[in-house]
Amino acid sequence: MAEGDEAARRQQPHEGLRHRWRTSDPNTEVNHVSSTTSIGENYEDDDLVNSDKVTKKPCPVQIVLAHEDDHKFELDEKALEKLLLQEHLRELNIVVVTVAGAFRKGKSFLLDFMLRYMYNKDSPSWIGGHNEPLTGFTWRGGCERETTGIQVWSEVFVIDRPDGTKVAVLLMDTQGAFDSQSTIKDCATVFALSTMTSSVQIYNLSQNIQEDDLQHLQLFTEYGRLAMEEIYQKPFQTLMFLVRDWSYPYEHSYGLDGGKQFLEKRLQVKQNQHEELQNVRKHIHNCFSNLHCFLLPHPGREVATSCKFDGRLKDIDDDFKRELQELVPLLLAPENLVEKEINGAKVTCRALVEYFKAYIKIYQGEELPHPKSMLQATAEANNLAAVAGAKDTYSKSMEEICGGDKPYIAPTDLERKHLNLKEIALKQFRSVKKMGGNEFCRSYQDKLEAEIEETYANFVKHNEGKNIFQAARTPATLLVVVFAMHILAGLFGFIGLYSLAVLCNLVVGLALITLSIWVYVKYSGEFREVGTMIDQIAAALWEQVFLPLGDNLMKENIKQSVTKSITAGLTDQSHHARLKTD
Repeated sequence: MAEGDEAARRQQPHEGLRHRWRTSDPNTEVNHVSSTTSIGENYEDDDLVNSDKVTKKPCPVQIVLAHEDDHKFELDEKALEKLLLQEHLRELNIVVVTVAGAFRKGKSFLLDFMLRYMYNKDSPSWIGGHNEPLTGFTWRGGCERETTGIQVWSEVFVIDRPDGTKVAVLLMDTQGAFDSQSTIKDCATVFALSTMTSSVQIYNLSQNIQEDDLQHLQLFTEYGRLAMEEIYQKPFQTLMFLVRDWSYPYEHSYGLDGGKQFLEKRLQVKQNQHEELQNVRKHIHNCFSNLHCFLLPHPGREVATSCKFDGRLKDIDDDFKRELQELVPLLLAPENLVEKEINGAKVTCRALVEYFKAYIKIYQGEELPHPKSMLQATAEANNLAAVAGAKDTYSKSMEEICGGDKPYIAPTDLERKHLNLKEIALKQFRSVKKMGGNEFCRSYQDKLEAEIEETYANFVKHNEGKNIFQAARTPATLLVVVFAMHILAGLFGFIGLYSLAVLCNLVVGLALITLSIWVYVKYSGEFREVGTMIDQIAAALWEQVFLPLGDNLMKENIKQSVTKSITAGLTDQSHHARLKTD
């Protein structure tokens, strides 16, 4: 114990032994204390860097903000640009290591050990002293979520690779999935963004790789793939399944080798597997260029149950520490770093800023379909199937009444049959067992009613087309116009109003030309828009001019006939009365 503490004190940058954090000004250096020092503390929310602050010490930077009220995400462009567009960084290729997975599974805890390695990678005892609290990304025990949105560490590490090139290394922490305040879309957006922008994605899992873990991975990566432009290679780079609290070392040993054997078994595609299980595994293989798995033991009872645990190594089991010292260099040693690539081209810090901006705009829009929970997706499919079945029953019955070559049916009879068949279809929909509850199903019943009414409207139009008088309304209207204008032209010419006679003859000519065009459209099937416009004009003339005029003439004729009848009756009565008097 004492030797470990002494080694930690030797590696801690006390007082004068402090690492330097370079700002955007290469001539300016800001002192900070390494995350492995005992002076460090867990940062609270107000310690997060934002675009209006000048950072005095490394700490988490919130680059993607989560708005819980409307479940939307916003990119803090100024904070990201301030971080990655520093003069000594902007043209360097970047390595982005991200940890993602369910909430309260130790993602931030793991990242803080990565920070210890980055600050002390040249020391064999980089993991720290036995009594040294763990600081860096905010973490704590308990059952409530800690991280929201996406955070990165405020210091981008510049690493010399064995081939002599320099790369920038960015560590990223993400909001945990499946907490009580996040929707499936929130979880998918965060996971997809981190996968699209990282070169190494660590999928943090607990105890095992279960089928629902693979299904969620399929959903989230597909959501990310949809947002990317057309790609000709596997869209994402390296995915490491990190299985925490592994309890079966007698089957598969801790570490990378045991994880490799375990992952091959889990992702194996077998002929006797259900198609759904095969598709999940094929999708994962097609999405990532490299797949790895690391089995990590449980860190110990003190870590899991003590509210006073602050990350000191003395409280962590030796097996966990030993495997952790294998895992972190495997990811972050200079010879193991994986540079970020998109479509085969390496990405610089400057380019990553632009990719972040482009991706967040896509997820802020409505172009992408909203991912749903398995229950919601199943309930929707269940209700849609019930809607389709009921609508099909209605449509087939209506086809037998007025579809195809069936004769014309009176509109009142058609409406009566429609209402009867609609009620039958609704009864069929209600009789199907559906998921989602009454309120959820009610929206699909409304959808069914709307679709039935739309279908009925089409049947009405089809039925009207069979009415020979209805079909002949347009030519009849045009011929009436020709006849009326011809009579008026002759009348105006007889009384000397030649200008009005010429105007009437012009209308006659236009009506005849219109009738000829209408006949050609109906015969050839071309210029249907013109034919529709002529039908509309003819219908308007018929309904607005000829029908009211005909009604008025009929009323006037009836009135005159009644008047004449009454007059004739009174005359006859008077005549008979005089005869009797005589």
